[in-house]
Amino acid sequence: MRALILSDIHGSALAARQALSFFEKFNCDKIFLLGDTLYHGPRNPLPAGHGPMGVVEALAPYKDRIVAVRGNCDAEIDLMMLDFSIENEYAVIEDNGFHLFLSHGHIFMPECFPRNALESIESTGAAHSIELEIAAKQKPSIDVYLYGHTHIWKLEKNFRDVLIVNPGSTSLPKGGNPPTFGFYESTPATANEPAQAKFSIHKLDDGKELATFSITA
Repeated sequence: MRALILSDIHGSALAARQALSFFEKFNCDKIFLLGDTLYHGPRNPLPAGHGPMGVVEALAPYKDRIVAVRGNCDAEIDLMMLDFSIENEYAVIEDNGFHLFLSHGHIFMPECFPRNALESIESTGAAHSIELEIAAKQKPSIDVYLYGHTHIWKLEKNFRDVLIVNPGSTSLPKGGNPPTFGFYESTPATANEPAQAKFSIHKLDDGKELATFSITA
């Protein structure tokens, strides 16, 4: 799988179109959309190129390739405007033996997110999930947590050995960062090599790679 990782577009049609241009450039199969897609939020300024309907139109051609979760700024009306589901607080994807947990980041804290998080999340009903793309009956250990919310990109392992991946914001970056997005690609195991997953952070304006992190199954 090869996936474009986007978060915190906050209604910028300009940022959405720029980010989506890398879908074909990077030969992607999927888009992981990590929340705060249309509404700019009461604490944020209007981003450049603000136009929520333009974001809707830009995303529409990719509706069957998007896995999306709901952010703290995603309102009920946003659910009605988009052609794909964003009502779930998290999603879990299995790819080449890796288990990816997608959430906006305001409910599940990434710094202390454990590998066995699904056991407690699903037993307590703490949040609603998109349908699990997992064949195994036993709850899998999470390898990677993808999130947004902070508008600051991050690519490192937490103290519980979970890789945490924040692509930053495409429209309203913080911490002195430029607008950014993320990219994910995995390769299956072979007779001689284990499966590998690679995550990278890129500048929105030119696609330049800022950081990369790889893990093996």
